[in-house]
Amino acid sequence: MHGSYPAGGFGSPNIDGMWQAVEELRSRFDKRSGTRAGRGEVRSAVLALLAERPMHGYQIIHEIEERSGGSWKPSAGSVYPTLQLLADEGIISAEESNGRKIYSLTEAGREEVAGADPSTPWQNAGPGSGTGFAALPKAGVELAQAATQVGRTGSPEQVQEAVKVLNEARRQLYSILAQE
Repeated sequence: MHGSYPAGGFGSPNIDGMWQAVEELRSRFDKRSGTRAGRGEVRSAVLALLAERPMHGYQIIHEIEERSGGSWKPSAGSVYPTLQLLADEGIISAEESNGRKIYSLTEAGREEVAGADPSTPWQNAGPGSGTGFAALPKAGVELAQAATQVGRTGSPEQVQEAVKVLNEARRQLYSILAQE
């Protein structure tokens, strides 16, 4: 909202631009946050869970989602290839049980887990974590959605007030980074 477009209803250039900004914000955070973890994080999470007990793939996905407070739910497309790779490396083994593969650590897997970093990827993914990073994308997207709603339905005065609030929020965020 640069002031070159009047505040308007759905479909006006400023609202379309706001939706585009919301989607860009969401995609940037999706690439960085725990929701789209790299294979190394999926691998670490799988190994940490299998160190506790044997599980099938769906259980692993569900456990990661639950332990991260819902902020990270790895896809089957990342978990199952990781399981296959770990099996190929001899780190885990799979047994068929009731039509499902149940994965467990091999001796080599137990050795790898014993020498691994004791923290787990989901410890840094939840809103209550030390870094709180997973809470940041959610808050940013929700803020952008609220701004979009004001732009769509607010009066010109409300839109101007919202712009002031957002500008102040931006300044405050940069001041956080400037602190020692």
